[in-house]
This record gives sequence, C-alpha cells and structure tokens, in this order.
Amino acid sequence: MKTRAVRLYGAMDLRLESFELPEIGDDGVRVEVVSDSICMSSYKAAVQGTAHKRVPKDAATNPPIIGHEFCGKILEVGKNWQNKYKVGDKVAIQPAHFYKGSLLAPGYSYHDCGGDATVVNIPFETLAMDCLLPYDSDVFFYGSLAEPMSCIIGTFHGIYHTSLGSYEHRMGIVEGGKLALLASVGPMGLGAIDYALHGGRKPKLLVVTDIDDARLQRAESIYTVEHAKSLGIELHYVNTAKTDDPVSALRAFTDGTGFDDVVCFAPVKPVVEQADAILGFDGCLSFFAGPTNAAFQAEVNFYDVHYSSHHILGTTGGNTDDMREAIALMNAGRINPAAMVTHVGGLNCVAETTLNLPKIPGGKKLIYTHLEFPLTAIADFEELGKTDALFAELARIVKGYNGLWCAEAERYLLSHAKHMEA
Repeated sequence: MKTRAVRLYGAMDLRLESFELPEIGDDGVRVEVVSDSICMSSYKAAVQGTAHKRVPKDAATNPPIIGHEFCGKILEVGKNWQNKYKVGDKVAIQPAHFYKGSLLAPGYSYHDCGGDATVVNIPFETLAMDCLLPYDSDVFFYGSLAEPMSCIIGTFHGIYHTSLGSYEHRMGIVEGGKLALLASVGPMGLGAIDYALHGGRKPKLLVVTDIDDARLQRAESIYTVEHAKSLGIELHYVNTAKTDDPVSALRAFTDGTGFDDVVCFAPVKPVVEQADAILGFDGCLSFFAGPTNAAFQAEVNFYDVHYSSHHILGTTGGNTDDMREAIALMNAGRINPAAMVTHVGGLNCVAETTLNLPKIPGGKKLIYTHLEFPLTAIADFEELGKTDALFAELARIVKGYNGLWCAEAERYLLSHAKHMEA
C-alpha cells in the first residue's frame, strides 16, 4: 500500500514523499493516520538529525517518518494480533515503548511509522509493549493530544515528597497543597493547568506565571479564577515581568512559607532559579522543559537541598499508564486539552512548520494528514472567512466553543477541505 509521509533525511532535511509500505505480515498492524500534533521534540530531532539519540544513523538512506502524537484507525491486522485488534478500531499511540531498553520510537526511528503520514505500519516493539492503545472516540484530535497530556500527567505523578526520618517517597503533588506552574501558558502549560484543576490530586493554591499579558489573558479566559474557586482552588495568574522581585511576589501567596510543588515549563536560567527560590520545606521542583542546549545550567541552592529537603527532578514524557489516564479523562469530559491547539494544517505544511516551530507563535499545530491545507491560526478564521466560505463556517463553529478547536470543527474540516492526492 502507498503512503505519503514527511521523512527525516538529516539535520534540517525533511521531505514530503510517496512510497510503498511493505506488507505487515503476521506480526503487524496497519493504521490510517487521521491527525497528528507537531511537538517541539520533532523540531529538536529535525534540527539535530542523526545526532539525536532516537534518530537512526542511516537516516540519509533509510529516513524515518516524523511525528509521534498521532491518532487513527486500523486498516489491517496480522493474524498474531487478531485476538486484540480489529479493522476499524480507533487507536492512539504511546511512542516511548522502551522495548528491551531501546530508545527507538515511532516518529523518530522507523521508516514505516510516524504521525506525519497517511498510512503507517505499527512496529512490532510498539505492539509487544502494549503501546498501541484503544481509543473509543471519533474525535481524532483528542487522541493526538493524549500523548502530550500523558507527559504532563507523568510530571505530576513523578513529583515526590518525604518525611523526616523516613526514606519513603510519597509520589504526586501535595493534596490540598501549594502549586506553582512557571512559564505555564504555552500549550503544555495550559494542559498542566487543566490537569491541576481537573485531574486526581488537587492543590488548594495554584499560581500560574508568564511574562506575556496576552497569553496570560487567554489562559485566564479558558481556565477562569471563578471556575477554580468552584472547585475549591485559589487560582492566580501573575506576570512576573511586572515586578522587581518575582520571588518575593510569588512567595507572598504562600505567606512566605514557599510552595510544595513547582513545575518549570521554560529552559531559561532565571526561571529555573526562580522556581528553586520559591520552594518551601520538602518542596519539589520538576523541570519539565527539555533544553536543546546540552550544556544548559542554572544555579540551585544546595543549602536548601540539604537543610530544607528540597527535591529536584526532570521528566521526559509519560508512560503508557499516563496515556491511558489522559484518554480516560478526555473521554469522561474531565479535561479538555483543546486549549493547546492554536493552528491547524494539512500534511503539505508539516516540513516547513516543523523546521520553523520556535518562530511560529501560539500553541500546538494540529495536522490532518489526508488534507492539503495551509497552516492557519484559529484566531485568523474570522478574517479569512470574509472571502472564504470554509473559513467562515469554521469561524462560526469555534466561536461557539470559546474560540477553541472542537469535534464539530474537526468533522467540518475533514468533510470540506481539499484532500491530498495519493
């Protein structure tokens, strides 16, 4: 079967191509990809090429398909998996399968499998590690957002606390505690706000920071202070650029005692140091943001590590259980990661978008892989709709959902936009 896919040949070398997929055999599963969201990790892989730990050294002659946040439906099942999967099943993928300790992953490492494609063959390793997950919904973009949400959930689960005289680690944020999310109104930060409000353990105090008023205002319009209050959570949005002493301003929310949990969403030295400085006793700092600079450093107060039991950790993605939790929360309507999405596009715009991702403002760039569609900001729908009926209808639809991408908009786009030729 022929597929169209964006493949990585080397550093800054992405190409949209058509090629034949091999037969799946008895141990394979073939999936039609419907949606994929572009992750900063794909940008890092594209920039680094074969220097990236997950990208194969022979990419120039055996290029992998990029994209690892994808959702679709099963087209074909090999006989060894027919007891578990069937044609027509909707599925989402957990790319980090760590089969026998390997770093190989769909979207980075496989010639036949990645999210920025029309059809893919699922690797045996993914199937063996139970990382092709059932997705009981016909809203595909949520399935694409399950993987980034799993990374957020994994961060919340990875946070830990201790007690004096005990070596036992109590996992997770403090129930009813004080939580700060720094530089947290980008796409992943918005997901973290959503999970903090609607996930399992909830803080009593939640402080969200950034240095951009427009982004803070958008976050507050989606996750309102009033809604948080109805959940028993005191929520504050803070522009730390507007105070001469951000550390004192943030600690003031805790009466000077500091935060139980702090998650840092930017690989920026002053932000990391700010996160360290606002921790309270037995506080845990989770460094979420993955830097591209291998020599990135920030100062940490090791006096507080020793005497105030400060903990520091970093997480790099969620596991399969985290992704199952994300899917369950979305299907139950408890979280709505649509706030992450600010742009939609077709497979034709993936290469350019990925290579320029840090330069494109906004949040997640959502791709529908069977469409030929320019990368377009949701905020621009209304203006474009003055001369284009498709955008006019999309603008009308999202307006009814607080300006957010939604199931109705997805269905309309898939039905009315131009489909890419095979």
